[in-house]
Amino acid sequence: MLKEALREKLDYDELSNCMRCGFCQPACPTFRETGYEAASPRGRIALMKAVADGVMEPDQDFVDQMNLCLGCRACEPVCPAGVPYGQLIEQTREAIEQEADHPWLVRFARKVAFTHLFPHQNRLYRLGGLLRLYQRSGLQTAVRKLGLLKILPSHMREMEAIMPKASSAALSDVLGATVIPPAGERKMRVGMFHGCIMDVLFQETNVNTVRLLADAGCEVVIAPGQVCCGALHAHSGERETARELARQNIAAFQEADVDVIVSNAGGCGALLQEYDHLLHDDPQWREQAKWFAERVRDVSEILEPVAKPQACNEQPIRVTYQSSCHLRNGMKVTTQPVSLLQSIPNATYVQLRESDRCCGSAGIYNLVQPEMAGSILDEKMGHVAATQADILVTSNPGCLLQMKAGIRKAGLEDKMEAVHLVDLLARVKKTEGDIEVG
Repeated sequence: MLKEALREKLDYDELSNCMRCGFCQPACPTFRETGYEAASPRGRIALMKAVADGVMEPDQDFVDQMNLCLGCRACEPVCPAGVPYGQLIEQTREAIEQEADHPWLVRFARKVAFTHLFPHQNRLYRLGGLLRLYQRSGLQTAVRKLGLLKILPSHMREMEAIMPKASSAALSDVLGATVIPPAGERKMRVGMFHGCIMDVLFQETNVNTVRLLADAGCEVVIAPGQVCCGALHAHSGERETARELARQNIAAFQEADVDVIVSNAGGCGALLQEYDHLLHDDPQWREQAKWFAERVRDVSEILEPVAKPQACNEQPIRVTYQSSCHLRNGMKVTTQPVSLLQSIPNATYVQLRESDRCCGSAGIYNLVQPEMAGSILDEKMGHVAATQADILVTSNPGCLLQMKAGIRKAGLEDKMEAVHLVDLLARVKKTEGDIEVG
C-alpha cells in the first residue's frame, strides 16, 4: 500500500526538521498561484508527515498535490532549517509510482519513455533522425498547412511550433573525435556531459560548449558510454532507473580520467551533482558517486574566470537572463552567467524582475500540468516584455523552449529571441571554422 511505501521511502528526520515557519511560501510558484496551504512546500511536508505518522490516508488529493509541485526547489535557499525538499518530493513520488495504478495508456507512455527510450542514446539518435526527416522533408510544412496538428492539445501544438532542429549523429561523430585539444596550454582535462535530449535537439549548443571550453584552455573529453543523467526519471518517481543511469555515467567518466565534469543544462547538472545522495545506500558505488559529484560543474563556472567575449558587430543589444531553477537552487550557480553577459561588449544587461522564479517548464511539467505551467509563464512573460530586451538568455534546454513558447505566445517574436547562454557567447566570440550539426 502507498502508506507503507511512503514510510519506507521518506526520510523522517528531514520531515521533522521542517519548523513550519512559512518562509518557503512566497518562494513557491504553486502556492503563489493558488494560495492553498497544501500547495506550498510547508503544506506538502505536513501531508507527507501526516501519512508517515498514520494520521491520514494518502488519497487522490494527496497524490495530486505532490504532482502539482514543479520541483523547482526555490524553497530550499530560503529554508532556515535547510530541509532538502527536493529529495523529499522525489522520495514521495517514488513511493507513489511504486503503488500507482495508472490507465494503460499512461503506463505504456511511461514505459516507452523511461525504460525504452531515454536510457538508450542510440535510440534517441534514431528518433532524432526521424524528427529531422519530418522537419526537413517538407512533411512538417504540409502537416501544418493541412491543419493536422489541431488534433493535439494547444500546449502540444505550441511545443511543436518552437521545436529545434533535430540531430541524428553523436557529438563525437560531429566533432570527429572523442578528445578535443585545448587552444594553447592545457589548463585542465574536462569531461563533457552531452546529455540525451541535449545531443538530439540542442547539439549546436553542445558543439559551442566544446569550442568555448577548448578556447579556454581545456582538453575536452567526450566520454564514451555516458547516458541520460536520470533527472526526468528521478523527478517522476523512477528513481531506481535513475540510479542505474548514474552508475553508467560514473563508470564512463572515471574511465575517462577527467579533472572536471561539465554540464551545460541546469536540470542535468543538479542531479549529476547529487549522485552521491542518489547512491548513498549503495555500498559498492557510494565512494565513486562522491568522486563524481564533487567534480560536476556548470559550464559558466569554467568560462566565467577566463572567457573574453568579443563584439560580433557594433550594434548595441539589450540582454536579460532567466535563471534556471536547478542551476540556481540545486547547483547554487547564480552570479557566473550574469557576469558573462555583463562582459559582452556592446551589450546592456537588463535585470529581469523575478528572474529567480520558475518559468513553468520544470522538465516535462509544462506537458503534464499545462494549466499551471501556462499561468506561471503568462506572468513571467509580462516581466520579460518589460525589459525591452533583444535577447532573453537562459541556461537550460527546458527553460529555453518554454521561453521560446512564451515569446511566441506573447507576440514578441519580432522584438526578441530566446538563446542559450553558450550559444550567445559563441555568437559574440570569434571562432575558426564551422561545424555542421547533423
